[in-house]
Amino acid sequence: MWQELRTRWYPLGLEVVTVALDVEASDARPFIEQAHAEHPSLIDEAHVTDELFGFVNVPNGVWIDEEGMIVRPSEPAHPGNNPFTESFRTIDLSTLPPDVADILREARKIKSDPDVYVTMVDDWIAHGRESRYALMPDEVIRRSEPRTSAEATAAAEFELGQYLHRDGDHAAAIPHWREAHRLYPDNWTYKRQAWNFEDPMRQGHTDAYAGSWYEDIRRIGAENYYPEIIP
Repeated sequence: MWQELRTRWYPLGLEVVTVALDVEASDARPFIEQAHAEHPSLIDEAHVTDELFGFVNVPNGVWIDEEGMIVRPSEPAHPGNNPFTESFRTIDLSTLPPDVADILREARKIKSDPDVYVTMVDDWIAHGRESRYALMPDEVIRRSEPRTSAEATAAAEFELGQYLHRDGDHAAAIPHWREAHRLYPDNWTYKRQAWNFEDPMRQGHTDAYAGSWYEDIRRIGAENYYPEIIP
């Protein structure tokens, strides 16, 4: 989907850069190759963009102008209707195993407006700094919010877990990733990355972690999974 938008936007002066947040590059590479992406398609094994831009979920995005200034900080960045995820809404849940049906039932409650982000970018391309969606520096700073001590410690714990995992000691990484989840419960990229190693298909409950995708989203309410975009 991002490639389709890039084809439309690039001649107008906007470049799309996608970043996959995966500790193992091999997990993301097939999707990038299948998309035949012509834009820069990066794989952030270290989750550095989490730290630099404040990404806490996917899809998140930032706007950077031609002078290298951030004009919109991290926020939900849906590239339009995704046929794959939309297909979940038509599946007969009675035909699925109960646990899978529960996950899909909860996923259907997630709120998002898939067209609003694209509309905002279109306006930015057309009007540049005069776009109502291009924010002034003080507003960018206000919306970015400073990182708390707990969030900074969570980043360190997650990074240490990555080092241990890559060094071949996955079991030793788990306590550090678990601590990152405790310190920064709103960071879904930390959670989903760790859950995916234990249960790639469902990110369900395991002995390794206190929560799971289904349990945690029910706890906060699926309607709160993506914050509302503020123009």
